[in-house]
Amino acid sequence: MKKAAWEIALCAGVLIVFCLVCRFTFLNTYTAYVPVSGAKAENLRQAGVKLASNAPQVLRCEVEVHEGYLCVPVHPDQAGEAFVHLQDENGESLSSLLLRVDRFMTVYDPQTGGFTGDSAVMIAITAFWLLVSLIMLRHFFQAKGSAFYAYSTIYYMGFFLFSLVTGLVMLNVTAAHLLKPTQYNMYSVYSVINSASTRFMLLTMPLVVLFALAMGISNIALLRHERMWLPNMMGLLVSVALILGEGLGWYLFRRDFMGSEWEGRVRQTLENTCATVFVYCECMLAGSIVCGIKAAKHRPALDKDFIIVLGCWFRKDGTLPPLLRGRADRAIAFWREQKEQTGREARFIPSGGQGKDEPMAEGEALRRYLVAQGVPDSLILPETASKNTYQNMDFSKAIMERANPHGKAVFATTNYHVFRSGVWASLAGLPAEGVGSRTKWWYWPNAFMREVVGLLKNRWKQEILFLAVLIAFFGLLSMVVG
Repeated sequence: MKKAAWEIALCAGVLIVFCLVCRFTFLNTYTAYVPVSGAKAENLRQAGVKLASNAPQVLRCEVEVHEGYLCVPVHPDQAGEAFVHLQDENGESLSSLLLRVDRFMTVYDPQTGGFTGDSAVMIAITAFWLLVSLIMLRHFFQAKGSAFYAYSTIYYMGFFLFSLVTGLVMLNVTAAHLLKPTQYNMYSVYSVINSASTRFMLLTMPLVVLFALAMGISNIALLRHERMWLPNMMGLLVSVALILGEGLGWYLFRRDFMGSEWEGRVRQTLENTCATVFVYCECMLAGSIVCGIKAAKHRPALDKDFIIVLGCWFRKDGTLPPLLRGRADRAIAFWREQKEQTGREARFIPSGGQGKDEPMAEGEALRRYLVAQGVPDSLILPETASKNTYQNMDFSKAIMERANPHGKAVFATTNYHVFRSGVWASLAGLPAEGVGSRTKWWYWPNAFMREVVGLLKNRWKQEILFLAVLIAFFGLLSMVVG
């Protein structure tokens, strides 16, 4: 993640230099645009436009008449402020421009937010967001093998989506400004950046609602097969939260507002804060889903020395339920495939301690099942002390280091659990890839949603800090330029 941050900072620096070079080399003149009707423009083209300034020593202006608007190039001479009045041949006022010139001879137009070189800045901002999306996507695909199982991978995919959508919106605004400068000024750019979270939220609304409905349906199917308790309702609760969040965003966006400018800024700040929280969760959810699906479908190389089988609850008679049996069968399938294709015979590490309602350790129950399926007992190194996934990985790593310090490992678990297990393996210092066993369609979405919550819960302090930075940025932007 640090490398990506440095690359983003480098892009920002290059684009800032680009803006400065353009500003002080090519873009020394600011152009103001005054919209007029087509008929009026034709009359002005024939009769001309009169210019009057209260401070001719500050700047010089000229007028070009175009169809539908007046183009007013402004040449600064010294720092100061000037009113420029545009009149027709009869002395009728067309427009008044308030222009400020700073000591760097940059003209600022407070009526439109425009300034000398603003087009270069708009192009640079658009390029920045699109480059950020490319950086995030490149790092996502570069994360391979055990390096894929990391929180940074979630960030890469989640914020690739956010920066891509923002960049495309900026591209549309920039093109509109360059083609129709009288209709799209710099305040349009400020508005897009300021409301980036709200726009992302609204643009992705159809996909989010469809996903929420599909997840809700699968969760209802789960509740028909499983007991009614809170973990089994996680997907349904998230579905309701997603739909309510999108509905609230749409309501706030469409609601008319009557009030002072300051009240409007406060209102927009609150809206953008809510949208930032929602979009952050949406990006993390999207990133986790993509990472989880990719991890579940991944096929590790057939060069492993150890196969770790992650345990879970089993029956009191010692037999394995479908979930745990699926993990063991997936490990056996990998073992046989590797042996047939490469001749390399890996050793099994069935991992899991004994729960309160279990007659033996999960690792021992798995060992018995593996032997019953034809795996030689000499190839099995049970781990029977772990109480959670992190300990599964940590204690299995200790067994590997005693048996073969340089051995390569793969772990077998349920498909929805692969990515999170890989993260725990990484945190335990075990460079292992995962293979996943299938589950029924109605079980997978809810279980995976629990995995996502578990991932974020493990880093809740870092996530809250990062979210606070985003809220502060967009909140401050709303108050300043809202």
